[in-house]
Amino acid sequence: MEPTTFYLQSLGCPKNRVDSEVILGALMNGGHKPVEDPLEARLIVVNTCSFIETATQESIDTILELAQAKQRGHCKFLVVAGCLPQRYGLKLANSMPEVDFFVGTNSFARLPSLLAKLQKGDRERLSIESPRFLMTSKTQRVLSTPFYSGYLKIAEGCSNRCTFCTIPAIRGPHRSRPRSDLLEEAEWLASQGVIELNLVAQDTTAYGTDLGTEARLSDLLEDLARIGTFSWIRILYGYPQRIDRRLLQVMALYDCICKYLDIPLQHASARLLKAMGRSGSSGEFHEIIAFIREYLPEVTLRTTLIVGFPGETEADFRELYEFVEKAGFQRLGIFAYSPEKGTKAARLKNAVEESVKQERLRALVDLQEKISLDYHQEFVGTVQPILVEGVSGETDLLLEGRLASQAPEVDGCVFIKKGFGQVGEIMDVRITDAHPYDLVGEIVENANESPSEISE
Repeated sequence: MEPTTFYLQSLGCPKNRVDSEVILGALMNGGHKPVEDPLEARLIVVNTCSFIETATQESIDTILELAQAKQRGHCKFLVVAGCLPQRYGLKLANSMPEVDFFVGTNSFARLPSLLAKLQKGDRERLSIESPRFLMTSKTQRVLSTPFYSGYLKIAEGCSNRCTFCTIPAIRGPHRSRPRSDLLEEAEWLASQGVIELNLVAQDTTAYGTDLGTEARLSDLLEDLARIGTFSWIRILYGYPQRIDRRLLQVMALYDCICKYLDIPLQHASARLLKAMGRSGSSGEFHEIIAFIREYLPEVTLRTTLIVGFPGETEADFRELYEFVEKAGFQRLGIFAYSPEKGTKAARLKNAVEESVKQERLRALVDLQEKISLDYHQEFVGTVQPILVEGVSGETDLLLEGRLASQAPEVDGCVFIKKGFGQVGEIMDVRITDAHPYDLVGEIVENANESPSEISE
C-alpha cells in the first residue's frame, strides 16, 4: 500500500493496547504517517474489544462514529481489527457495509500487505483465521504508553475454560513466549526509557506451562529484575491457585518487583465457581490470601468479582459479601454478569434479575469503598515514592502520579497539590488526604526525609 496518513483507535485492555502498538509498528514501518484527527486520515483503523457486552457495544459505537468521520473527512479505507471481527466475522461484515476491511486477532500484524491487496481492487473484506499469532521481540512495535511505562505481553490466548468467557474462542489456546525472547524485548523497552514494566497475559501465572521446560513466571521475573534498569516490575492477571512459594520468594527478594498481585477470583461460592468452570471456595481463597501475606506482608491485592451469575442465590451473595469483608482486598473490580453468546453460561437457567444484580453490585461497591478508604488512610502522614505522570486529567491545577500499588489504567492515582514534579521520575510525596480510590499529597522538598517517616 502506498504511504498514507492513518488514524488508529485502540479499545479494551492493556493486552489489546500491545496489539495496537504492533499495528502502529507495521503501518509506520511501511511509511504510513499517524495523525491525531480522524478527519485528516486517509486510513482509519479501529482495534476492537469484544470480551463482554459493554465492550462490544463500545466497539460498535466507535466504529459507527468513525464511519461518519470517514464520510466527512479524507478517509478512503475504514478497517476494523481485533476481537470483534474475530468473534463475529461474516455476520459483522454483512451488518456494516461502511467498513472496508475486517481483520482478526491472527493477521492484524500483516495489515499493510492486506491493505495493499485491497487497494489493488481485491474485494475480499475479511481476514479471519484461526487465532495462533504470537508476537516476538522482532515484531515491529511502536509504544503508545508514556515513555516511562510499558507492557510486556508474555503469553497469548487462554486454555482455561471459564463458562462465561469468550477469550479462548477469540484468542486461541495459551501460548507462552520463550524467555530469551521476552528478555530481549525487555532490554529494548529499557532502552526506550521504560522504568515501569507491566507483565500481561490472559493468565500470567500460566507462563511456561506449555513450553515443556522448568521455566515459569518466577524464573522470568527474576531474570527481568536482574536487568537492573526497571524501577517497578508489576504482575497483572494471575490465577490464585498457581501462585507458589517460589514466586513469592522472588517477589520478596527484589525491591524493583512491586508487592502487588492481581488475582481475579470471580466469586467465593464453591457451587457458583464450579458453574463458572473454575475451582476454589471462600475457605481455599482465604488460605491462599494468608499464604501470600505470610511471604509479602506489605502486598497489595487486587481481584475482580462477578455478581448475578445464573443461579446466584441470596446465600451465595452473602457468602461473597462476607468473604470480601474478611479478605480485605485493597483493590477490587466488580461486574454484573452479562450473558455472552457462544458461552456455556449463556445457556444456563435461573437468571438473576437485573435489579437484583445492580443491588448486589452496589452493596459490594459500598463495602469495598470503606475497605479501600481504611487502607488509604494508613498512608496519611507518610512519605511515599510516587511515579509522577504529569498534569491531572481532573484539573490542570494538580499533578498526578501513582504508587507502586496502583497499576496504570485500572487503579486510582495520587493527586499532587504542591511541589515541582518531573514527569517520568519517582519522587517522594507526603500523603495528606485519603479517598476510597485516590490519595492526595505534596512533593517532599527535603530529600533526606525517609519514605516511611510519619509527619507530626
